Order: sequence, then structure tokens, then C-alpha cells
Amino acid sequence: MRLVVVAGLVLALESFASANGRPPLTNGIHFKPSDPHSMYVATTFGLLVSHDDGCTMNWVCEQNIGYGGEWDPKYAIGADGTIFATTYTGLRVSRDGGCSFTTATSELAPGAPNRIADIWIDALDVGPTGLVWVGTAETGQPNDVYLSSDNGVSFTSLGLVSSMVFYKSVKTAPTNMARAYVSGYGGAPPLAYVWRTDNMGGSWTPSPLANVQYGSTPTVLVAAVDPSNADVVYLISQGANNSSGDRLYRSSDAGITWTDVLDVTGPIKNVVIQDANTVFVTTMMQSGMTFIGGPAYRSTNGGLAFDPMPAAPQLACLGKDPGGNLIGCGANWQPDYEAVARSTDGAASFAKVWRFVELAGPLDCPAGTAEYDTCNQEMWDNVKAQFASTGPTCGANVVPDGANGDPAPKKGGGCCDAGAGGPVGLLWAFVVGGLLLRRRA
Repeated sequence: MRLVVVAGLVLALESFASANGRPPLTNGIHFKPSDPHSMYVATTFGLLVSHDDGCTMNWVCEQNIGYGGEWDPKYAIGADGTIFATTYTGLRVSRDGGCSFTTATSELAPGAPNRIADIWIDALDVGPTGLVWVGTAETGQPNDVYLSSDNGVSFTSLGLVSSMVFYKSVKTAPTNMARAYVSGYGGAPPLAYVWRTDNMGGSWTPSPLANVQYGSTPTVLVAAVDPSNADVVYLISQGANNSSGDRLYRSSDAGITWTDVLDVTGPIKNVVIQDANTVFVTTMMQSGMTFIGGPAYRSTNGGLAFDPMPAAPQLACLGKDPGGNLIGCGANWQPDYEAVARSTDGAASFAKVWRFVELAGPLDCPAGTAEYDTCNQEMWDNVKAQFASTGPTCGANVVPDGANGDPAPKKGGGCCDAGAGGPVGLLWAFVVGGLLLRRRA
């Protein structure tokens, strides 16, 4: 009888998961510069957008953004609310708050100089003055790093064209618009690379990476640049700790030398610099068919050493909003019961901001946009049923943002605790428990 129950719960899990076969999780957080009320939450089933401190979350489906399967885009948000998303087929851009997306430079003819459409964009960052930096990682053609000074309309090569390197990350310095760090790997045998520019790509200085250890594939990612010191930068070496864990390196001389400051047992997800002394690191761990939030760490001496954060939720992501609060992706079900959580006390504690049952619906967008025609009409009823969504339930508290054309949320309010009960939450708890028992057996 127990096997029948577990089988039924597994089938329910498969139907509950999004169309790409993964369970629904939050796994990324992004913010609109200088806007303390807006947040953009990446999930395994699309992007969630809120303009009222996370109270009202509206859904943007994968098909509108322009991807599918188990791909997770890298997102960046412009000061005017423009949404940028990396895909295998180019940089997707929304200038209407998520109602519709276009592919950057798709108007150029195939093969035209500085055309980045129809190729894999795997590195993305928006600098402090709105410059958009991207790097390509396409097989079978040269890759390069590009810069846009017109909010992603056009791009210019920055002279790192290579037939063997795949560009994996780019991070700009918040205090220096001309400073950026880029990482990549490639060659035969493959090697890891990090470059720094101090003049917006006019010239590049390679990092020696002298004492950096690597995994079986030498992949390094520039994780963060200190917001007050452009010479302090953090680098993740993937799989460099016993093949499954990452190593975190810190440089205080703009990438000339590197010091190993943290070794973990899983992938490092985020490095968040709160102030001159406090740095946070979140990690992932594998659970069944997917990765969930793992242990989190905190440094109180400027990133020189880290200690575990015993009170943290399962942080599958972490970011610092423009108001200085820490916003993280927790577990919607056990043990956190908070898909999005907030800390206002330096991460000593986190409080629930939002859960899946409070999903308000797709963005309010006009007919003819992909959000309305696809997400709204074809998919929302299914998503609503899967989450048993009731929408925000705590009264009107919307902070509309009409100045830049962002669509208003469908409902106001939110921020209520939906509790740990309900058929969907209980079902998920039973399913996860059953799967863990089967794995241990």
C-alpha cells in the first residue's frame, strides 16, 4: 500500500512541476536600480515581477521571454526597468515591463558586424551608468565581448574575439564605469581566463590566476566586485573542491593575485557584499531531480574568512535591494515556507515576503503581446490550479510605477503568511519525504 501511495505522490509531483520537468523553485533575485519597491524573481517556470515590495507577484512565462527546458537565463535590470535575459539564441530585451521581448540586433543581417542575435549569450551585466555588457559562448564560431551604450539596442565588439574561448561571466565595478572583469574558458587542453579592462574595453589586462585551482573543466566566474573598491573582486572556481564543490577566491589588487577564502561542498550561487566588512555567500545542494538552496556563509572581516550562517533559510539566491535589505529565495514548502524572504537586520533573521499560493497572475498586458496571448490565455489557468493560487490577500498596497511604463499589478496587497497547510503544501511535503526515503533506501 505504501508503494502505491508513493507512486501516486510522484505522479502528482510530475504534474505539479512546470512543463520543463523541474519542481517550482525560486532561484534568482534582481532589482531595479534606485527603486526600493521593485524586485524581479527568477524561477524554474519563468520570471516573477513585483512593484510593491514583493507583496504582489505577477508571472512572466518562459515562452514570452524566449526560452524553455531546464535553461535558467541570467537577468539584469536597467534603471528604466528594461529587462535583459540571456538565452541560447541571443539577448532577449523587454522595454514594456515584461509584456513582450525582442532579440537584440535581430534587425541586422546574418553575419553583419556586431550582430549578437541567434547566438548563445552567457555573460551579462548592466553597469552603474547603464552600459550593457555581454559575452558570447557559441560553438562553431568566434566568440567576443560586446558593449552597448544605448540600453541594448546596438552593440560594439570590445576586441576579445576568440575562436577557442567561451565567455562565461562579466561584472562591472559599481564605482568605476570604465572597469569590468570578464571570465572564460577554452582551448586544447582547455584553460581558464580572466581579463580586466580599465577603459571600457579599449584594452585588456589578463589575470595570471597563478594559484587558482580548477575542476575537471577549468571554469571560473567573476562573482562580485566590491561596491566601494573596484580592486576587490571575487572569483568562483566551479567544481574545484572535490569535484562537486566550488572554491571562492578574493583579489584585492584587481585580479593580479588571488586568495582562496572559502571551499564548499556544492555550487556557489551568489556572493553579496553588504558593506565594507560583511559579505554573504549562498550555495546550492542537489535534492532528487533538482538543486535547492544549501548552506549559507557570512564574513565579518571583509571577505577574508567565512563562517556558516546557522539561522539562514535554504537560500537558493540572495541579493541586496536598493534599500539595503537582503532578499533571498527560500523553500516555498518545508522547511522555510517562504519562496521569497527578507532580512532587515544584517541576516540575523529572515521573514517571509511571499509564497507561491499568493501568485497574483500574469502581468496585465494588452492583447497582441506575448504575455497576454500566451501566458495569460493559454497557461495561467493551469499554473493557478497547480499552486492553488488565491492571490494577494492583505489589502491594497500597490506602489504603481507608471513613469516608465511598467504594467501595474493585477491586484494590490499581499505580504500575508499563507501558512504551512493547504493541499498543495502538504502534497509537496509528502512527495519530498517519499523521495528522500526512497533515496536513502
